[in-house]
Amino acid sequence: MTDEATTGGDRADTGVDPRLADRGIGELAEKMGMVITELTAERAVGTIPVEGNRQPVGLLHGGAYVVLAESLGSMAANVHAGPGRYAVGIELNASHSRSATSGVVTGTCTALHLGNTLTTHEIVLTDDRGRRCSTVRITNMIRDAR
Repeated sequence: MTDEATTGGDRADTGVDPRLADRGIGELAEKMGMVITELTAERAVGTIPVEGNRQPVGLLHGGAYVVLAESLGSMAANVHAGPGRYAVGIELNASHSRSATSGVVTGTCTALHLGNTLTTHEIVLTDDRGRRCSTVRITNMIRDAR
């Protein structure tokens, strides 16, 4: 699987989920260099580089952690929603516990609840050394497509 395919660059078969090829990952995620390596309703994994996403003091911007986490949680919720339905985020919280200054940050999203109308996922974000940098929880509401 190539980086270009997983970021939706050429909308080719991603080997992850066919809807990712159709929808892409979104403009912000693309600008941040996000790569999605795994995507199911139960689990999603993705990365962003620290370089290019730092705040002025050299640390990965807290919002960058949240963008990666929300993207993973929302994509997983949309996989769960299935055809003719879509998921929208209704609540998100983040606790940052460490700062990354270089390398790549990996987000691992795990389903906590997969219901008919709501999903909740926890996303753990780690640095290159496997140290937890941030923990995020997102709840998505599932709606019927109009």
